[in-house]
Amino acid sequence: MILTCLQETQKPEINPTFRFILIVIFFSVLGVILLVKLYRVIESIYASKYKKPFFLNAVIFRSGLTNHQKSILKSEFEFYRKLEIEQQGIFRHRLATFINSKEFIGREGLVVDEEMKTLISATAIMLTFGFRNYLIELIDKVIIYPTAYYSNLNETYHKGETNPQLKSIVFSWEDFKKGYHIGDDNLNLGIHEFGHAIHLNAFGKDDVSSEIFRGGFDKLTSYLQDHKLVRDTLTTSKYFRAYAYTNQFEFFAVLLENFIETPDEFRGKFPKLYNFMKQMLNFNFAGY
Repeated sequence: MILTCLQETQKPEINPTFRFILIVIFFSVLGVILLVKLYRVIESIYASKYKKPFFLNAVIFRSGLTNHQKSILKSEFEFYRKLEIEQQGIFRHRLATFINSKEFIGREGLVVDEEMKTLISATAIMLTFGFRNYLIELIDKVIIYPTAYYSNLNETYHKGETNPQLKSIVFSWEDFKKGYHIGDDNLNLGIHEFGHAIHLNAFGKDDVSSEIFRGGFDKLTSYLQDHKLVRDTLTTSKYFRAYAYTNQFEFFAVLLENFIETPDEFRGKFPKLYNFMKQMLNFNFAGY
């Protein structure tokens, strides 16, 4: 009787076929994990040497813009017009994806329209066009004021800011537009603030594009620290506005404005710095 009870309570053995399937699944998953890690190590070595990832785009189904958005992009955004046809297609896909991934919020009665969404988002896509991970995950909200807005935090008026704690980037639409109406004065609010967002995002992520950015930024700062003559030339040339020397974040943001708006002058005056910026951003299109 006791033997019978014991036999009845014994757990049935796992079917050998099912056990084999579990083993195959386990080792398959383990193999995939190891391959992904190996790939990341190899790509990291490659990126360190060539300053670019293995590939930038692996798009199967492209997101599309509305006809109105395409019209705004083509008529208002010069960088887009300079791209090759295939690159324009990628730009449109990235732009549509960016717009759909962010929340756009108007303040002080401002109604956010397609022009605002398109031009602000196109600025971000332009600056990250050499990145594989281009969505700048640091921010998920774009807040737009009609004009400069008052900040209770420091009791002053702002034209724009990047707030990683609130995952937001903020613009005065009036001042954003001014940045593009004069395209060669090295003053561009959109480029400047997205420069901050890209900088902060790259130092908080471990993807290959962030790795390339960090490596380039470290080389740029080391170069300046080791070459006093270059530092002195920077300050006396007046090519970069004085605000650049506030801190490392403002320095990069100002350099980025100059890099985008007056690339030929930048390249001629400071070729080493220009090449550092180009490598950091993997910027090899539209004549840069």
